[in-house]
Amino acid sequence: MKLSVVIVNYKVKHFLEQCLLSVERAAKGLDVEVLVVDNASRDGSVEYIGGRFPHVTLIASEENLGFARANNLAIKRSRGEYLLLLNPDTIVPENCFSEYIRFMDSHPDAGGCGAYMLHCDGSFALESRRGLPTPFVAFCKMSGLTSLFPKSRTFGRYYMRYLNENEVNRIEVMSGAFMFLRRSALDKAGLLDEDFFMYGEDIDLSYRILKSGYNNYFLPLRMLHYKGESTVKSSYRYVHTFYQAMQLFFNKHYSHYSLLLSLPITLAIWLRAMLAYVGNQFRHSREKSVSLYPLKCLVVGSEAIKDEIMGLLGRKYPKCRHTFVAGTEESLPMGHLSEGIDLAGYDTVVYDADAYSYSAMLGLISREERMRMRLGTYSAKTKVLITESAVHCNDNE
Repeated sequence: MKLSVVIVNYKVKHFLEQCLLSVERAAKGLDVEVLVVDNASRDGSVEYIGGRFPHVTLIASEENLGFARANNLAIKRSRGEYLLLLNPDTIVPENCFSEYIRFMDSHPDAGGCGAYMLHCDGSFALESRRGLPTPFVAFCKMSGLTSLFPKSRTFGRYYMRYLNENEVNRIEVMSGAFMFLRRSALDKAGLLDEDFFMYGEDIDLSYRILKSGYNNYFLPLRMLHYKGESTVKSSYRYVHTFYQAMQLFFNKHYSHYSLLLSLPITLAIWLRAMLAYVGNQFRHSREKSVSLYPLKCLVVGSEAIKDEIMGLLGRKYPKCRHTFVAGTEESLPMGHLSEGIDLAGYDTVVYDADAYSYSAMLGLISREERMRMRLGTYSAKTKVLITESAVHCNDNE
């Protein structure tokens, strides 16, 4: 077995379904197994996914094991030479697996690889590559020096923005949303630390892979991460869990620092947590007061879906402007960026997932710099419309 794809699901069955459809395309012609751990979603995820993807090894947990424990459970059952830890709210392009396997085969020093992650508006996700949060790097991040000097090799190491995002580079920390790992490196470094319930385990594992003598790399292959559909980032639970993970990482790897240094860092972590919570609450209240997505959709796809997708949008957003453009990847390769299409007045572009490859969709949305429209998808097979903030079904599901 060449590759094992491991996905942990928690109450995002439609995002998971789309993720698995993209995984199916990427796995075509390759020796790949897919394992999904459901973390006690209790929303019908197990039945929904099990009925649609019988070839997937589905592990249903009776309790929420957390990210690390759930991944470890599947890793122990996997057989691949390489492992991909993948979030359920992601889309990978068709050439993803073949490109990563080719890179790892030709770079035996590579313990793991991260990806060029896109936000829904096609912008680059800074967490795609990071530096280790050493006490100095963490200080720069929390004090704002990283934001003031983003491309400085001294102050901006947290996000490594001094590296060209379109080139292969060595990095220190891979994102847990997409971690392509060499099994032998994982065997040497150890599995995910289960003391981390959620967040921080990717930093910890990346660090242990480096300490095991391997290198971590960033590959500029674009994939989409909806980023946190299974978490409420404005909640106290999210903020508390995230910064508790930062404290755990510091205690685990930098406990040898003197009390004189560790105490200010600990206080800084929790002060930052409190400020983050207050800021998130403010942003969450503002976003709730203004319904942003999707309001006005430009739909690009085959004529076969026109009636059903426009009917769905009309029922869900009857007072909003929606326009359908007939086209496929062959007939309209530039999609919404085609000459003559006016994007003014739209906030979301919805692509027909059966008329366009995921590679084409991701490439087009990443090239859009003027309007920064959000990406949505619709498939006649699933009859589900997925955008960053909403999932709508065109049947009784």
